[in-house]
Amino acid sequence: RKQHPSLGSSTFTHPNSSYKSPQLSVEPSQASLTDYTFLKMLQRIVLSLLLATWFYVDCNPGPIDDIAVDRYFIPKPCVREVKSGDFVRYHYNGTFTDGKRFDSSYDKGAAFFGQVGHKWQIAGVDKGILGMCVNERRRITVPPHLTYSSQAAGGTVPPDTTLVFDLVLLDIFNRADQVQTKVISTPKDCKRSVMRTDFVRFHFNASLLDGTVFDSSYKRSQTQDSVVGEGLLIKGLDEGLLGMCVGEIRHFIIPPFLAFGEKGYGTDIPPHASVVYHILLEDLHNPKDDIIVEFKKAPEPCTRKSVAGDYIRYHYNASFLNGITFDSSYQHNKTYNTYIGLGYMIAGIDKGLQGVCTGEKRRIILPPHLAYGQQGAGKDIPGSAVLVFDIHVIDFHNVKDPVQVEIMNKSSGCNETSEVNDFIQYHYNCSLLDGTLLFTSSDYEAPQDVLLGGGKIIDGLDEALRNMCVGERRTVLVPPHLGHGEKGAGIVPGSAVLRFELELVSLQKGVPEGYLFVWLEDSPIQLFEALDINQDQQVPLEEFSQFIKQQVSEGKGRLKPAQDADSVIADMFKNQDRNADGLITLDELKLKSDEDAEKARHEEL
Repeated sequence: RKQHPSLGSSTFTHPNSSYKSPQLSVEPSQASLTDYTFLKMLQRIVLSLLLATWFYVDCNPGPIDDIAVDRYFIPKPCVREVKSGDFVRYHYNGTFTDGKRFDSSYDKGAAFFGQVGHKWQIAGVDKGILGMCVNERRRITVPPHLTYSSQAAGGTVPPDTTLVFDLVLLDIFNRADQVQTKVISTPKDCKRSVMRTDFVRFHFNASLLDGTVFDSSYKRSQTQDSVVGEGLLIKGLDEGLLGMCVGEIRHFIIPPFLAFGEKGYGTDIPPHASVVYHILLEDLHNPKDDIIVEFKKAPEPCTRKSVAGDYIRYHYNASFLNGITFDSSYQHNKTYNTYIGLGYMIAGIDKGLQGVCTGEKRRIILPPHLAYGQQGAGKDIPGSAVLVFDIHVIDFHNVKDPVQVEIMNKSSGCNETSEVNDFIQYHYNCSLLDGTLLFTSSDYEAPQDVLLGGGKIIDGLDEALRNMCVGERRTVLVPPHLGHGEKGAGIVPGSAVLRFELELVSLQKGVPEGYLFVWLEDSPIQLFEALDINQDQQVPLEEFSQFIKQQVSEGKGRLKPAQDADSVIADMFKNQDRNADGLITLDELKLKSDEDAEKARHEEL
């Protein structure tokens, strides 16, 4: 048994108490018997009444003096508890002690909203909600004097009724609140952060304070795009996004007055709702931005830089600011080839590729207004996206470029150089400007040979092999219009500038175009007599061949090189045997030079 607080002072001794009230103790000698008897009787009556009261309380608690709070679900963690002055939103069911419901916010379709400690709700609930957490569930039993007291309420709550309120707290905020920001992660290399008037693209998950999700950019597979600080976003986001870096993740709790306010938004965001945003910043630029060029590798020396009008070949990796790649020439296994400064590319790349060196690597960051703009491109490039291009310049040229020759080594005693119609042998290495080896004469047992001007090699190489001395070494750059052109050939890519390392091994002087034989000394005055070895006034092929070979062996004449001597001599004989009878007569024999002179006279006439 426990002592009821209403017992106060008495001579009744509780088993757990030795207290005795001194006011009820009376000595017999100080009163008459009648008085004494009367006092004893009165003491027994009081004791009986006290015992009756004590037993009644022990069996029936009767009306309570204060609220009773049952916290039957407490969320973990509880980051904030209700204090006086806070604004709260909660759902509730109101019942009598027998469980009969008399009111419910669920039936009304709207949560209760009010300020704690400012008489927005009955006193018992105002007191019972203190210390409550969002998503906590409480059962608050409120005595009549803390509800409607002796007055009835709305015809549903009788006077002097104990009420039970079952609450779940949905929201809590205070007018003094600011945006609560928690940085979840931030990139190590942050070169730029959000400022007012910047344009941002971000992904987000948005929920109410109780965790109810009301929106998500991920579900739409599309970022939220907006200018910051211009009133296009709720105030809390306008404030919270400031200072963020691309790739940074932040968690915001925004009070209603910095979010959607008293009206809420649509059916998903109720009035007076705090909102929670989990944001990943994907992109950032300003409409005043120009391209940004970051130099990764600049070759030395750089003898020439690209200008508008040049044709360029380059490899690239294209990505967004968050590092996600959306395109790559390496994946296509070929360079991107185009003219610079003529509008064939997006404006930012057109500008960023001017002034590059062959072999250079640079990063070009393009704001959307110099890339694909608000519309984006295809399914891979969203609107208003900042693009990052990592460029490796393979080569560039201009249609006016000549063959570039750099002499690496030349003999000082050189008195004879190669020219058109000469037959030469040479060693070579042929590569792209990025160093990729395409061909080499080292793969063959003998040097490469060619008749210069014979149309057997590309024009640029033919030109580069002229005016060389035996033993001379050169490095040569051949532009594609003097090489294999826009289409390329075999393993040679289209529009490729070629680099040749050349060494002239041997040189056989040739004959002018159209000639099969030239005299190195003056020809005999009586040429026919010299040809007509047996002096029979006719020259067959055998005599003709014997004579020509003798002139060559004595160094008096030269046959066209790089061809079979007998075949060349046979062609010469055929040219002189004008009636094709197998014999040359004096009337038929004419020197090539004389024929050309006679032909020229006829053309003049």
